[in-house]
Amino acid sequence: MKTYREFAPSTFDSKGLGLSERQDWLVVQVYRNRDSDALARSNFRVTERMLTEVDAEGINHECHRFGHWANGWFEILIVRPGSAAASKAENIEHRIENYPILDEEDYSELEFTEANEVWKNCYSDSQRIEYIRDNRSQFEFRSFSDMLSCVRGNYFAGYASELLS
Repeated sequence: MKTYREFAPSTFDSKGLGLSERQDWLVVQVYRNRDSDALARSNFRVTERMLTEVDAEGINHECHRFGHWANGWFEILIVRPGSAAASKAENIEHRIENYPILDEEDYSELEFTEANEVWKNCYSDSQRIEYIRDNRSQFEFRSFSDMLSCVRGNYFAGYASELLS
């Protein structure tokens, strides 16, 4: 893990900007910004939860949010070197190296929630019908009223990852 002093959100940014009292703290390699996808948001919130489990008082880990010229804002998690939170953060990074999803259930729930919102707010009834026709293999309706409810935007019954991609 990098120290905050070595961290910059992009190659165009200064390293270690701000947080003068935390330059030696370690930056967890899980970020979140305005443009983050469901996987990045899920991993961030799972990491926050895991760090809180080992550091309930929040003295060895912190979340910091910054404005940014490219993506509006970003958030990072930092941990005190040598703490249980730092050990947990290191473990989290190794887990992500081996498999990109920290918590399948959290990721699936987030993706499902977002798919329902997109389906309801971004598609008209006629667009939903067209989507269902074009992606028929994704849908398995139990009844005609089940299909109507989906078409009306009450819920999305297809593959969330396909709709969101």
